[in-house]
Amino acid sequence: MRTTATWIALLCIFVATLPAEERQTPMTLKKLTVNLYADEIEPCIHFWERLGFVKTQEVPAGNKLAFAILKKGDIELMYGTYTSLNADPEIAKTLRKGTTYLYVEVANLDEAIAAASGAPVVKPVHTTFYGATEVSVTEPAGNIVTFAQFAR
Repeated sequence: MRTTATWIALLCIFVATLPAEERQTPMTLKKLTVNLYADEIEPCIHFWERLGFVKTQEVPAGNKLAFAILKKGDIELMYGTYTSLNADPEIAKTLRKGTTYLYVEVANLDEAIAAASGAPVVKPVHTTFYGATEVSVTEPAGNIVTFAQFAR
């Protein structure tokens, strides 16, 4: 019967015999930012500011915005307009409008509900089989945002 140490040694030998390209560690990802699009982003900015986000960058387009970045701690959201996407021919020919679903874990669901008050409710407060209490709302661009609090 082989011991754990024997299995580890055999695994090391196997890995050492793999070609170099198969032994490389996966690349390091540094950040993932959600990039959402809307016909008009100012109402979206207001929605997220009520949740504690701060607009850190913007690109104007006339008297409106074409692009904005919002941050709260390490969380970052980008918003752009569909008009700005349509200005790029390669993007415009593949653009498909659709709803994005965001899942946001919060420490206090009541605070999130208060901050999102006025947003259309898609699914009222409910408890899931995986132990979260959730509510889902629609933000101004039509995306669904689910706020979830887990019992600790």
